[in-house]
Amino acid sequence: MATAAQGDALPPYKDASAPVEARVRDLLGRMTLREKAAQMAQIERTVASARALAELGAGSVLNGGNSAPGDRSPACWTGMVDGMQRLALSSRLGVPILYGTDAVHGHNNVYGATVFPHNVGLGAARDPELLRKIGEATSLEVRATGIHWTFAPCVAVCRDPRWGRCYESYSEDPEMVRSLTTIVTGLQGQPPADHPHGYPFLASVREKVLACAKHFVGDGGTDRGINEGNTICSYDDLENIHMAPYLDCIAQGVATVMASHSKWNGERLHSCRYLLTDVLKGKLGFKGFVISDWEGIDKLCEPRVAQGSDYRYCIKQSVNAGMDMIMIPYRFEEFLEDLVFLVETGEIPMSRIDDAVERILRVKFISGVFEHPFSDPSLLDIVGCKEHRSLAREAVRKSMVLLKNGKNQKEPFLPLGTNVKRILVTGTHADDIGFQCGGWTTGWNGESGKITPVTGTTILEGIKESVGVQTEVVYEACATEATIGTGEFSYAVVVVGEVPYAETVGDRTDLTIPFNGSDLITRVASTIPTLVIVVSGRPLDIETQVLEKIDALVAAWLPGTEGTGIADCLFGHHDFVGTLPVTWHRSVDQLPLNAGDASYDPLFPVGYGLKMFEK
Repeated sequence: MATAAQGDALPPYKDASAPVEARVRDLLGRMTLREKAAQMAQIERTVASARALAELGAGSVLNGGNSAPGDRSPACWTGMVDGMQRLALSSRLGVPILYGTDAVHGHNNVYGATVFPHNVGLGAARDPELLRKIGEATSLEVRATGIHWTFAPCVAVCRDPRWGRCYESYSEDPEMVRSLTTIVTGLQGQPPADHPHGYPFLASVREKVLACAKHFVGDGGTDRGINEGNTICSYDDLENIHMAPYLDCIAQGVATVMASHSKWNGERLHSCRYLLTDVLKGKLGFKGFVISDWEGIDKLCEPRVAQGSDYRYCIKQSVNAGMDMIMIPYRFEEFLEDLVFLVETGEIPMSRIDDAVERILRVKFISGVFEHPFSDPSLLDIVGCKEHRSLAREAVRKSMVLLKNGKNQKEPFLPLGTNVKRILVTGTHADDIGFQCGGWTTGWNGESGKITPVTGTTILEGIKESVGVQTEVVYEACATEATIGTGEFSYAVVVVGEVPYAETVGDRTDLTIPFNGSDLITRVASTIPTLVIVVSGRPLDIETQVLEKIDALVAAWLPGTEGTGIADCLFGHHDFVGTLPVTWHRSVDQLPLNAGDASYDPLFPVGYGLKMFEK
């Protein structure tokens, strides 16, 4: 870091003992308009050049969903972030960057990191203390790589499973989502009792990361579940259903809020002054900063235009609405020139720029990044550590929901026997850790296969670890008729589910089980007593005849790296405690279908979940 020359007084903004607001005012007063505008820019790591950071002073850097350095190892991430920070500190005023990443179910962009269940599974667990612990573990692994900020939690209230981000929502019930915002305290730390309402908080720059409540607001309520679509509702419904979780995040000192790509009654959130400024910053008292989503302001022009006055219009509309930092992510210099032009011509008032930069600097000062800008090498070994994997395994078993156990109540099918002669394990998702983890895992849309070397176990591996040494486990990804027809299996475990996806890629009007999953289930269950495990980010169609044919059914959601947690429940080492966080529909023709609807007739209602041992 830059230091004062011998005999010179230390500038107040560099005095760690000075009040945060005094430091903000001092630094803001030293900045040129161009430097202020640069602080409002978040750029993608691939364009974070020496010019962008040292000369122009970009305020923040992020990695896109498919963007990562080198081999994605923790050390590789650390070297990249620290290198960028050195460039930022060499700028005229030495203002450090905040580096942000989508660590949305663990530090999921890093090889070897612990990957926790996605939010829909954590919603099934209904355990606020578990969420706090997951936040703590995630913050340590993120800080170990030098990163300061995660774009989490997503506190969307998903009202339609056709939405491609359903798995990022804890529940269709706003009260359940509110109860699980404890992850904010896990990520940032517990504010003291007298902490000012709405003021951003971070307990430790070494062990905690800045959180980001997203996506403000109504992203889970769009018409027909279309991602980035239109949420059509009254303000009262918007407030009571979709806005409610933000109250709890703000009360916990959440540092940042991300705006939604979606619209509310036809108006895009990225340019909605009423919701961003009057409600979020005014009525709710949020004192941190608001960041756009990826290329969010570009979409204010339809059709989108690559350059020229239309982009300038997008900047004007969004910044004047109350957007403080823009996730550009590539057009940094164009953004900088246009924003400066808009201020110099009076189209954006200087007071709006000062308010935005004050908020950004406030978060930077409370984060401690001025005093501790670099990573702590002693934390590297904590990435994917045994303790965090154990916590993830606990989260997996608590998220499992038992939907059927036996063809009649007097003859339960589970727990499975561990000392039987021979069992069949089949299905596309039985031995695929990539499918288990889902989207936002080492890439935006996720991928299949062994994507997290060393640190994960598949469902098949968990089963093999649980059964006795005398039990033969026969595995075929798609069991053949010849195998099924041997008649020598005590039982079969069929594991089916969705291909990983993220955002709009995951929007569906057809929620049947992929890979002809229902056909495989039917073929196996016609001959062998069968347990079906569904690995998915949302409820899928389960035909009545299929449900009647099988002996047991478990919703495993997207459990992450610790497949052994599923086996913990299947074999009776732990009982099932999870309950449905969302309605399990009978048919997509019923959607949207939520608890409290006049015509509520689901296959399984919200809150449903069986136990093995409870009488």
